[in-house]
Amino acid sequence: MIKAVLFDLDGTLADTAADLGGALNRLLLEEGLPIQPYSAIRPIASHGARGLLELGFGVTPADPRFAELRQRFLDHYAYCLTAETTLFDGIAPLIEQLAARDLAWGIVTNKPARFTDPLVAQLSWPVPPAVIVSGDTVGVAKPDPKPMRFAAEQLGLPANLCWYVGDAERDIEAGRAVEMKTVLAGWGYIADADRPHEWGADFSIRHPLELLPHLPV
Repeated sequence: MIKAVLFDLDGTLADTAADLGGALNRLLLEEGLPIQPYSAIRPIASHGARGLLELGFGVTPADPRFAELRQRFLDHYAYCLTAETTLFDGIAPLIEQLAARDLAWGIVTNKPARFTDPLVAQLSWPVPPAVIVSGDTVGVAKPDPKPMRFAAEQLGLPANLCWYVGDAERDIEAGRAVEMKTVLAGWGYIADADRPHEWGADFSIRHPLELLPHLPV
């Protein structure tokens, strides 16, 4: 049985890579460093500030400059949050179909609420999400299963009656940990070096509307 479908945000529902990359490149220009091409940014976008700063600056959270660079990156991103971000093709009609089939839908993302909330508010959803769980909503983020469990609780459902759709290994790991059926979003931000066939998703789809045949009518 299924009563709800939950989704990752970046790289699954919304194509945010251009705005995330724009924030990174503005920071690189401030530092006198070469900007990164979109082709390098897109596969890393789901990894947020950590992944993008490693791409652009070669730093990790252990680096002394990481905290300062991260804050400046986030400030840039807040400025251009929805300049180029749109829903992926097929997401709007998928959500319409979920509503038509009396299935709730929601978002579980690692994006901090300061970005999630205004971004979600400005995107063109045919039906608003029934629940939104950001990366800081419960104090931990995916792959920890707590955000997944919390989302199901907010819907008044057992977690095993929810499906989760995401484009990153942590999405599949978190969903499996609470016995959600997991779906790999093959249109998302997946790097050439990733091995999604090893992540353990129940199945994968290449376009949002490919989910429909798996759902009850």
